[in-house]
Amino acid sequence: MAAPQDVHVRICNQEIVKFDLEVKALIQDIRDCSGPLSALTELNTKVKEKFQQLRHRIQELEQSAKEQDKESEKQALLQEVENHKKQMLSNQTSWRKANLTCKIAIDNLEKAELLQGGDLFRQRKTAKESLAQTSSAITESLMGISRMMSQQVQQSEEAMQTLVNSSRTILDANEEFKSMSGTIQLGRKLITKYNRRELTDKLLIFLALALFLATVLYIVKKRLFPFL
Repeated sequence: MAAPQDVHVRICNQEIVKFDLEVKALIQDIRDCSGPLSALTELNTKVKEKFQQLRHRIQELEQSAKEQDKESEKQALLQEVENHKKQMLSNQTSWRKANLTCKIAIDNLEKAELLQGGDLFRQRKTAKESLAQTSSAITESLMGISRMMSQQVQQSEEAMQTLVNSSRTILDANEEFKSMSGTIQLGRKLITKYNRRELTDKLLIFLALALFLATVLYIVKKRLFPFL
């Protein structure tokens, strides 16, 4: 049976992977974005939120690593944390490059529109629709993966709660066993003491009976054989 701490580590890793996929999907949307700037700003706001959630989960995983009892497990988790941090930095770099590429593309399109007029606008609209469809398909696929991982996270949380309740029940039963053990020990001592006292009583009765018989024999001897 897995410990609650191991379940928490697994949940952290699953959510880190989920947020990483969502960040990558949004960065791809930024690469495909052809304007306007308000759309780019909205995408960047979503990316910032996902980075914040990702950073929080990585910090939780790092704290769990520091709380590990075994040094080998601690170092392994810390290495995972380091890998996640590197991946997040890589995503941030890709994010900045995607923004730069998108802004250059928007500027170029705006300049071309001024020079070429309506034809370029229609071409841009067609390209935008095509890119939007492609981006929507990619995003939907990644969101499907995200939903599946969310379900797994929920199941893991329920399993962790079950483990916590089971641990509490085991601890209560252990306390009852300790109490019963103390009662059994006391009963054993009382029985031993009673057995010793019973043996002593038998010995005293035997000695009293022997003394009584000796006294009777002595009296009989004196009356029947006074000359002895």
